[in-house]
Amino acid sequence: MIPPGSQYVALGSSFAAGPGIAPIVDKPAGRSGANYAHLVAAELGLELTDVTYSGATTAHLLDTRQDDAPPQLDAVGPDTAFVTITAGGNDLEYVGTFIRGSILNTLAKPATLFGRRVANRIRARVSYLKDDAAYQAAADSLTTVVESVRERSPNARILLVDYLTLVGPSTRPRLDVPLNEEQLPSVAMMADGLADAFAKAAAASGAELIAASAASRDHAIGSPDPWTTGFTLRPPGILGGFVPYHPNAAGMRAVADLIVNHLRA
Repeated sequence: MIPPGSQYVALGSSFAAGPGIAPIVDKPAGRSGANYAHLVAAELGLELTDVTYSGATTAHLLDTRQDDAPPQLDAVGPDTAFVTITAGGNDLEYVGTFIRGSILNTLAKPATLFGRRVANRIRARVSYLKDDAAYQAAADSLTTVVESVRERSPNARILLVDYLTLVGPSTRPRLDVPLNEEQLPSVAMMADGLADAFAKAAAASGAELIAASAASRDHAIGSPDPWTTGFTLRPPGILGGFVPYHPNAAGMRAVADLIVNHLRA
């Protein structure tokens, strides 16, 4: 268990930052004051430094500036007692691929007025699969992040927190998301590859693993109680718009509960 008052540093991309979940405490980062890090810190009485940033790759955690923000690892110091890490999806363009494919398929519908050839050209602009080397590179980068955290704070407890499931058993092609029967399984395969990268990194680095992907399988898009958003072309906050294919408030609460229960076990 992490003692109250301990220093907690949260690292990661948008699935940790929580864009679109009120209140937003850092607009450029898309960082929510109700993301899982804030919820965990409040429940356990930890002193939180949250440097999660939407769009971050593992390079932005390690050694690369993002906008005006320094590498996220700069927030980790000798007194850091607890670190959570959710990153790697942007290395694989996982959510970006899902969003681009959904946008192009949505735009292809009116394009059918100009003929199927035009519509198919629009749809063909997205590649949904990565090779094994890309997933291994993500695993290696996550391992390096853990090792770098440990160098800065040898006694810190480190949790790799993987991504909430977007596509699950309840997700219907064309109905719940604007991808067809061939495209949707490919997105699910990317998610499986990302989850496997986290598991490999945890095994290689000795970090603890919070498998949010497995815990949320029955809470994917199209389920009765989804923990992530679906798709929309409407901008967040306008006419019911939201950030597509990202954790919602219920999903962030669920991830926080997984972490707290793991720490208390």
